Amino acid sequence: MARTERHVKSINVALQGGGSHGAFTWGVLDRLLEDGRIWIEAISGTSAGAMNAVVAAQGMYDGQAEGGRTALRRFWGEISEAGRSSPLRRSPFDRWSGSWSLDSSPAYLFFDIVNRMASPYDINPLNINPLRTIIERLIDFRKVRDCKDMSIYISATNVETGRGRVFHREEITADVVMASACLPHLFQAVVIDGAPYWDGGYMGNPVLFPFYSRSDADDIVIVQINPIVRPGIPKTAREILNRANEITFNSSLLRELRAVDFVTRLLDEGKIGGDQYRRMNIHMIEARHEMRPLGASSKLNTEWPFLEHLFEIGRGAASTWIDTHFYDIGERSTVDVREMFQGVGPAGHALAQPRTAAPGNE
Repeated sequence: MARTERHVKSINVALQGGGSHGAFTWGVLDRLLEDGRIWIEAISGTSAGAMNAVVAAQGMYDGQAEGGRTALRRFWGEISEAGRSSPLRRSPFDRWSGSWSLDSSPAYLFFDIVNRMASPYDINPLNINPLRTIIERLIDFRKVRDCKDMSIYISATNVETGRGRVFHREEITADVVMASACLPHLFQAVVIDGAPYWDGGYMGNPVLFPFYSRSDADDIVIVQINPIVRPGIPKTAREILNRANEITFNSSLLRELRAVDFVTRLLDEGKIGGDQYRRMNIHMIEARHEMRPLGASSKLNTEWPFLEHLFEIGRGAASTWIDTHFYDIGERSTVDVREMFQGVGPAGHALAQPRTAAPGNE
């Protein structure tokens, strides 16, 4: 895929992880690729975001934007098909009530208890992972590495040092993708070059810094899956664990956004020069009202109706963002990062709201 005159705007895309909630990101990418006016210069992905990134890259290598859309649909279809034989399915009560959660599933409750008492080295000594089988069967990593028109950055966490490592497109293999998605209570650490790795979300969900020095695009579009703000006090053990995980997996992103705000503030005040530091525009595609009610257990729900539901939410969120902010790309940020760190308003709503389109740009 090569950039053409019809690509009038260029962006970097940062994809969070989130299990099957990554189907929301599939919907976002599908809409961005469909638009035709937007060029994706680089993608940073973690966990499910990393999978979406490499699948899209291979599809784009084979058939440009439409190839990327086709590859993503095929991938999520295979994920759903593999899940048909899994015992982790919704209970009759959840189906009757219309809940996408697995909280009442006997198999989920059993595995939840077992995972708190035994490690994956105990309960899965052969390290069987059906997801790896799908990845290795569907993705030709040579094509991913040869997709030179788009840079790809995948993050994983070094178990021994606690530091994040960013793998560039030329380094990406099936092991790299599986390392980025390796939740330590579910899977054994993935060893790469003699070092063990866990899920990249601990140290970069997703990483933003490669865009500063390695991308020509001045805009970063963050596809937000994990809610930053969740009003109310979690009280059940599952709610507490879920919120603690959300905070943990958002912390690295918030640190990087603080750094973005700090540099931008110094540039605005003339304390540093633009020849040394770069101003980046920050945007966010999210659907807090639709995604926030989904519990942590739904991240393991791979039923096709649920994945399609998330896909449509993602497409809708991307369409709204494009319609509202297309002309802001390359001009300004549409997220007020400074307000994001000022807390939550009295009504329990995040103070950081996407800015409206610039006058005359609707």
